[in-house]
Amino acid sequence: MSDDDVTSLHALADAAGVSVDWQDAAGKPQRVSPDVLRNVLNALGIDASSPDAIEASLATLRNASDDTASHFAIGVVRQAIEVPLPDTVSTLRFRLEFDDDGGVVDGEARRKDAHTVIIPGMNLPGYHTLHIGDQVYTLAIAPARCFGVSDAIGKPQPREWALAVQLYGLRRRGASLGAPGASGGVGDFSALATLAGVAAKAGATGLAISPVHAMFTADPHRISPYAPSSRLFLNVLYVDPAEVFGQPAVARAASALGLNLDLARLEQLDMVDWPGVARTKLAILRRLFDGFPGNVGSSVSEAFTRFRQEGGSLLENHARFEALHAWRLAEGFQTGGWRDWPEAFQNPDSPEVAAFAQEHATEVTFHAFLQWLADRGLARAQAAAREAGMGIGLIADLAVGTDPGGSHAWSRQGEILAKLSPGAPPDLYNAQGQAWGLTAFSPSALRRTGYRAYIEMLRACLRHAGGIRIDHALGLKRMWLVPEGAPPTDGAYVNYPFDDIMRLIALESWRHRAIVVGENLGTVPEGFNDQIARAGMLGMDVLWFERQHHGDNAPIKSPRDWPAEAMAMTTTHDLPTIAGWWTGTDLQWRDRLGLFGDGDSLDAQMQNRARDREQLVRSLAAAGIDVSQDTDPDAPPPIAETFRFVGATPCPLAVVPLEDVLGDPEAPNLPGTTDTHPNWRRRMATTIDTLLDDQDVSRRLDALSQSRQTS
Repeated sequence: MSDDDVTSLHALADAAGVSVDWQDAAGKPQRVSPDVLRNVLNALGIDASSPDAIEASLATLRNASDDTASHFAIGVVRQAIEVPLPDTVSTLRFRLEFDDDGGVVDGEARRKDAHTVIIPGMNLPGYHTLHIGDQVYTLAIAPARCFGVSDAIGKPQPREWALAVQLYGLRRRGASLGAPGASGGVGDFSALATLAGVAAKAGATGLAISPVHAMFTADPHRISPYAPSSRLFLNVLYVDPAEVFGQPAVARAASALGLNLDLARLEQLDMVDWPGVARTKLAILRRLFDGFPGNVGSSVSEAFTRFRQEGGSLLENHARFEALHAWRLAEGFQTGGWRDWPEAFQNPDSPEVAAFAQEHATEVTFHAFLQWLADRGLARAQAAAREAGMGIGLIADLAVGTDPGGSHAWSRQGEILAKLSPGAPPDLYNAQGQAWGLTAFSPSALRRTGYRAYIEMLRACLRHAGGIRIDHALGLKRMWLVPEGAPPTDGAYVNYPFDDIMRLIALESWRHRAIVVGENLGTVPEGFNDQIARAGMLGMDVLWFERQHHGDNAPIKSPRDWPAEAMAMTTTHDLPTIAGWWTGTDLQWRDRLGLFGDGDSLDAQMQNRARDREQLVRSLAAAGIDVSQDTDPDAPPPIAETFRFVGATPCPLAVVPLEDVLGDPEAPNLPGTTDTHPNWRRRMATTIDTLLDDQDVSRRLDALSQSRQTS
C-alpha cells in the first residue's frame, strides 16, 4: 500500500473506533499492521478491501446518524442532556414523562446546532419519555455513580467480607436426588440458599458466585460457565426439582425411572460428571413436567403461566432454540449451534421456526418450564441470603461473551459481532495472546438500537442478585477483537461507548440496589481504574498482583497502600489458591501439561516461587502479622495470616474463595486448558452443613473477620 492508502486506512479505522496504536502490558508502543486492520474492519462489516472501498466506507461512517435512529439518549442527573433533533422540527417545547412516579414536566429546549437540542438537567434518575414536536425519545438518566457497598450496608466506610463459590462444587447431604438434602452430583440453587445461611452466620455479607448463565441443555459436554449459550437465562442443571414438587415426588420419579443407583454414583464422585448429571436430572424433570400442572396446586401453575407471559419473546426464542438444538442433535446432526442449521432455521422470526414451535409446542413449553424452575431457585437463594442477614447477598458473575452458536447470538444477531472473537493481546502471562471463541456486542449496533440488548442483559443478571461482577470489564472501554480463524496476535482494540455503558450500569445498579465490581486485570487502558472508581465501580485488587514495583519477587504492597476503590481478593478462579501457590501445585500442573514457554522449566519456576514465598512471609511480618513458620513448601501455608493481611486493606469488601477457606491446593480453572485439567468440575470434599465447622476453617474466617473489624 502507498503511504496515502495507509493514511486513508488509518482514518477509516479511527472513524470505526479501531485503534491503530496501543501500548502493551509492558508499556511498549504497538501498531496494528495494515493487513490486520483490513481484516478487522471487514469483520466489522466495513469494506476495506481496496483504496476505493476505504474511501466509500469512510464517507458512509462520517454521514452515519446512529444516535438519531435510536431515539435514545443517555445523561446524568442534574446535567443538561443533548438530544439529536433535526432543525426540521419547528417547536422546541417539550413534555417529559417520568417513568417511576408518573410525573410530567413541560419545558423548552434550546438548540445547540442544526442537529442537536439541549434539554435541561433533571434530578430523577430513570428511563423517562421525552415528547418534542412529533418526536418521542427515551432519556436514560443515570445517577452520578453506581450503588455501592456503603449503600447496601447502610454505613459509611464499610469493611465487609464475602465468600466466592463455584456453585457446581457444592455438596448437599444425601445419596440420591429426592433424598433429604441431596442434589444429584452437582451443586444447585437450594445448596446455594443453604450456604448463604451458613456463610451469613460466620459473618459474610455476600456470596460471589460463578456464572449461572444458560448453557446448551442438549449438549452437557460444554461446561465452561464463561462460554454460555445465553446471558439472558439460567443453567437449568442448577434446578432443585424438590423446591417446587417436594422430595417425595422427586424420589418417586427417580425410582420409576430406575435412576437411584445412577444418582447415588453421581453424588459420591469427586468431580461433576456433567453429562451424567444432565441425563438423570433432565429425565426426572421431564417426568415431573409430564404430570404438570396436575401435580402442583393452582397457584403454582398460575405462577408458571405468569412467568412465561412476562418472559415474552426473549423467553420464547430461548425455549425454541433449546428445542431446535435438541431436535437437531437427536436427528444425528453434530451441530455446534444455530450456524450449522438449515438456513430457514437460522432466523428466529422465520415461518419455519414458528411452524416448528407449533409442531413441537410441548418441547418448547418444557424448556420454558425449566427456566421458570431455575428462576424460582435463584430467587429463593437470594431471598435466603438477605433473610440470613447478608447486606449484599448474591454477587452474580456476568461473562464477557457468549458462544457464537448459542441462543443469545441467535436471538440478537443484529447486535453481535459474528466474525470477531473477544480476547486479549500477548502479555506476561499469555505470550501468544488469547482469543476466547465468543461473541461480543457490536458498538455501532448498541447505539443504533438504544442499547436494548445490553440493558436486557444487565437486568437478567441483576434480577436476583445484590451485586454483579463484570468479567473482563476492560472490554467496556475497548475490546481486543480477533477475526474468526486468525491467531490472537492478529487482533486489534475496538473502542466501545464507555461513558454511555457506564451510565447504564450505574442506572441499573440503583434500580436493582446492587453493587458493581469490574474485573480490571490484564492490559489496562490508561486512566481506566480512575474512571471506574469515579463511577462507583469497584475494581479487583488480587494479592498476587499487588506488588510494590514491577519485576520478579517484588514485595507485596502493605495493606494500607492497596487501592481503596476495589474489592480485595486472595485469588481468582483462574489463579492458584493460597495452598496451591505455596506448594507449587499450579506450577506442577503447567509442567505436566507442557504450558511453560521455551527455555523455561519446573525447577526454575519452583526456585522463583521459593523466593516469592519468602517475600510473602516478609510482607506479612512487615504488616505486623506473626508468621510462626518457615517458607518450606511442605510447611502449612499461611492461609489465616494471609486472610488477616487482605482483610486489613482499606477496600470496602474483601472476598476469599471457598477453596482458600478450606485450604484446597487445586484451582477451579487452569487457563489455556480444556479437557487436560478438570476445569469447572471439582466438588467440595464435605457437605455444606459441616463446611465451616473445621477448626482450621474457623480460625481462618475469624482472622478475616477480626481484621475487617479492627484495621
